[in-house]
Order: sequence, then C-alpha cells, then structure tokens
Amino acid sequence: MLVKEIFDARTEPVFSLEFFPPKKQDDWDKLFETISNLFPLDPSYVSVTYGAGGSTRERTHNLVTRIQQETGLTVVSHLTCIGAEKSEIESVLQNYREHGITNVLALRGDKPADITTLEEATKDFPHAIDLVKFIKENFPEMGIGVAGFPEGHPETPNRMKELEFLKEKVDAGADYIVTQLFFDNHDYFDYVERCELAGITVPIIPGIMPIMSKKGMIRMCELALGSRIPSKLLRKVLEAADDKEVAEIGVEWATNQVQELLDHKVKGVHFYTLNLSEATLKIFRNLKRG
Repeated sequence: MLVKEIFDARTEPVFSLEFFPPKKQDDWDKLFETISNLFPLDPSYVSVTYGAGGSTRERTHNLVTRIQQETGLTVVSHLTCIGAEKSEIESVLQNYREHGITNVLALRGDKPADITTLEEATKDFPHAIDLVKFIKENFPEMGIGVAGFPEGHPETPNRMKELEFLKEKVDAGADYIVTQLFFDNHDYFDYVERCELAGITVPIIPGIMPIMSKKGMIRMCELALGSRIPSKLLRKVLEAADDKEVAEIGVEWATNQVQELLDHKVKGVHFYTLNLSEATLKIFRNLKRG
C-alpha cells in the first residue's frame, strides 16, 4: 500500500516508526524484538534508513524486505542519491519493485567520507529533486516522501528559497513530507503555515525523538542538520541528576509535543525510535486520545 493511500484513507492520525539496519548480526534479533514490542501500537507504516552513498544498501534492503514479509506492515525505504550513479539507483529500485516494496523516502544524503568533492558526489543527482524526478519517470508506481526542515535547512539560509525548492519536489511527484526532529512545536506550526503560503498542500508529518541522555542531546546538536534545544528543556536536562532522570524528562517533553500536535489535528506523527521501544511505548501510554 502506498503511504499516500494510507493518508487518504485514514481519518484518524497516522502513526509511523523509523528504524535503522543494525551493523552487528547479533543486533537483528534485538531489533525484531523492538518491532514486536511496538507492534501493538498499530503503526500505519515503518521506515528504514539508508546510509550515505548507499553504505547500508544491502542491510537496508534486507531489513525492509524482512519487515514486510514477517509483519505485513507497509515499509518505506530511505534512498539517498549522493555519491550514486543512475544505474545504481535504478538497480536498487528495480530490486524493490521485484520484492513488492512500493514506497521510498527520497533524500540527497550526506557526503560520504570517501568522496573528495561535492561535485564528484552529485554528478548524476545534484539534488533530491533529481532523485524524485528519476523515480517518477522510471518507477511511476512508487510512492515518494521527502524531508522537511522546520528549523531550516542548514545549506539553505534563505528560508523562502528553501520552501521554493520543497515546492519543486512536491510538484515533481512527492506525495508527503516528513520533518526532521524538533523540540518546539511552534517551529513546526510556523513551517506548515509557510508551506501552505508557498502552495504546498501534501501532508507534512512531524518527526519526534525524545532526548534520552545528556550525551544523546549533545549528539543531536552535533549532527549536520543540528537541533535547537529550547532553554526550558535544556535547563531541565542539564540539572538532571542522571540519565534516568534525563530520559523521564525527554519522554515527558515528547509526550507534550505529540499531545499538542494531535490536538491540532495533524495528519500523523513519525517517531524516530533509534531501534528502541521503551520511550515510544511510554509516550503512547501517556497520550490522551479521544
């Protein structure tokens, strides 16, 4: 089933979960235990990340197909085009077609470490829109999602230009937008309103990930895409006695975020699980859904 069809068919908010392919073979059983624990939440679909330059291609494909075969869930495979040739992307998509995978999240991706220049890495696909166009032209049956940046894309300081680029991706065939994580819902609501002003009408799904440790918070801020931590949340985390308390703060903050989003009738919420189940389960238990 296409994610677009899920959004069209559901009147209630859609919940989705994101996983990444484990590096170690021993961690695969742990991941499927996590998926099993989260299965009662009845996610409408799950997504699987894809390393820069296709660095996790085989593991991503194995995880995507295994989830679909063993759970029957609709699966979205991330697909990054940086450092990839058209023939490589075509091979990946043909493989998905043969295995019944019909949804991808089209991303440019981060520059791989073994690529010397950005020009070299983007010779076939300069931007994510070029991947969207390639998919629509060669695999028209595929559903396509793209990324959104409520706090602004780090490579596009002109935020009006950023939305212009996003509109081009939607016009080229993107069915929906899923956002990077954020901690202030005002950033999301403002982003959605500005998208509407730009003529973007596809669903814009907020991405949520709770802070679970002080080290994790620092890591979020070090990522290339960055993350703005509101002062109120930052103070609570810094004053916490240990990471157990940090995790409680993170879950409470994320719960309040999700509750407010649901109260504002969002089309869905996307949870970045980090291959763990406990935090997402706690958030769901805390929600008041009428």
